Amino acid sequence: MKKLGVIINPIAGIGGRAGLKGSDGIETLRKAREMGSEPLAPTRAIQALQVIHAIKDEIETITYPGEMGQSELCDAGFQPTVIGLIRKGETTSNDTIKAAQDMLQAGVDLLLFAGGDGTARNIYSAVGNQLPVLGIPAGVKIHSSVYAINPRSAGKAAVLFLQDRISRLREAEVMDIDEAAFRQGRVNAKLYGYLQVPQAEDYVQNVKSGGYCAAADLNGLAAEIVDKMEPDTLYLIGPGTTTRSIMELLSIPNTLLGIDAVMNRQLVASDANERQLWDLIQDKKVKIVVTPIGGQGHLFGRGNQQLSPRIIRKAGKENILIVATKEKLLFLPSCHLLTDTGDPDLDEHLTGFMKTVTGYGEQTICRVVM
Repeated sequence: MKKLGVIINPIAGIGGRAGLKGSDGIETLRKAREMGSEPLAPTRAIQALQVIHAIKDEIETITYPGEMGQSELCDAGFQPTVIGLIRKGETTSNDTIKAAQDMLQAGVDLLLFAGGDGTARNIYSAVGNQLPVLGIPAGVKIHSSVYAINPRSAGKAAVLFLQDRISRLREAEVMDIDEAAFRQGRVNAKLYGYLQVPQAEDYVQNVKSGGYCAAADLNGLAAEIVDKMEPDTLYLIGPGTTTRSIMELLSIPNTLLGIDAVMNRQLVASDANERQLWDLIQDKKVKIVVTPIGGQGHLFGRGNQQLSPRIIRKAGKENILIVATKEKLLFLPSCHLLTDTGDPDLDEHLTGFMKTVTGYGEQTICRVVM
């Protein structure tokens, strides 16, 4: 029987909806918990494992105790072999590294892990290119190309690989950024190495990339949004250099990597977390302005988790404004945009064809998929 190793980073994603730009560090973890944030990894891991459950009788699952995999596998209907030891509620990156090393020694055929870019770095430091791996996206940033485009895609790619319906591997970049600089609006990305990932293009994301956009293109796009801003409507402006052009045209300071709220061309909230946004939108008409992640195409679920499922539902699909230059769309791996909100029903609702503003008086139609 094929052996599937499973590792969960139990705190991955906890800083996303809190607007903390990541989950690294004890202080960040403390702040996130004080704000009532919950990690994303357990739920998202179960979503992937539920897909793999269809072949549970064909594979053996090996994992670490409790919140590092055992709990999620049992919740998904597996009876895993549990190895290693952890201190419940006190796991660190060293536990992830040790777990990956133990999986390598156990001879797993595929190591499936849930986390973010920091978790991918830990896995790389433990196994290098000695073992096929695949990431379930559960962190805040997720620049690395070792991750599936969403949890269900991770499950599907794992099934194909474990059934030998995919046999080829590719080298996938392990990227991470300096979170301290990131919280100050600076993106310092670094390549740490490569992991061996099943070659499943339809299910695994590309590395995040930043492309060149002419100032004239961004200015025209921004002018289209600003000129059509409706009075007494709250605009939630998502992160990114594309959306920054809108704030610059309004002459409003922006956080670049956070969510800003604007009404009647005035700043209402800067770098707001999910709870602050939820309180703001209760009695207002809301529009959400987002741009796809360069090189990947994600609209939701990558660096903008403050725009939670309940906020997106409150605004409504018809009030989501997608902005992207033509060049940015051209360099996406496919013609599709992606959504990974963490709520599969909402993702299904958001699929279909949506208008994308590409310049002043210019639009194109893009297909949104899960």
